Amino acid sequence: MRTIAARYERPGWVTKNVFNRAVGGLTRLGVSVAGSRVLEVRGRKSGEPRRTPVNPLTLDDERYLVSPRGHSQWVRNLRARGEGRLLVGRRAEQFSAREIGDEEKTEILRAYLKKWKWEVGAFFGGVGPASPDEELRRIAPDHPVFRIAERSEFGQGREDALPEPPVK
Repeated sequence: MRTIAARYERPGWVTKNVFNRAVGGLTRLGVSVAGSRVLEVRGRKSGEPRRTPVNPLTLDDERYLVSPRGHSQWVRNLRARGEGRLLVGRRAEQFSAREIGDEEKTEILRAYLKKWKWEVGAFFGGVGPASPDEELRRIAPDHPVFRIAERSEFGQGREDALPEPPVK
C-alpha cells in the first residue's frame, strides 16, 4: 500500500485572489508568464473542469508538472483522472500523466527549483537548486511530480476524459 504524505500549503488570500488570478488571466489571454500554463483537470468527485496556474518543466526532453504546495486538489484530481489539458490563450494541449516515484525526483526538483525558485521557493523549506541530494530526497515525498506526454504516449486516457478543444 502506498503512503501519501499529507503536506499541503494552502494559498493565502493574496496568492489566491491576486497572484493566481493575475497569472491565470494573463495565461488565458495568451500571455505566458515565464512559461506558465493553466492546468485543467476534471474534478475527481464533481467531474467539472478545475483550473489552476502551473509551471511546467522540461528536462532532458521530458515534461513535468511539480506541485510546490504539496498534495493539492489538482494533484488529487490528476491522480484520479490521469490526464488533463494545459492552456495558454486559445491553445489547449491534451496530455496524459504518470506520477513519478520519490526516488526519481532529485534531479527534477533541482531543475524545477533552478527555474522557478524565485516564485515558489518558499514552499520548499529552505531547499534550493544547490542543496545536496539528501535534502532533495528528504522533501521529495512532499512535492508530487507528474511526467506529462501527449495522450497517445501513455494511452488514450479514461472514458470520462476532457473533450478535445473545438477546432476553429
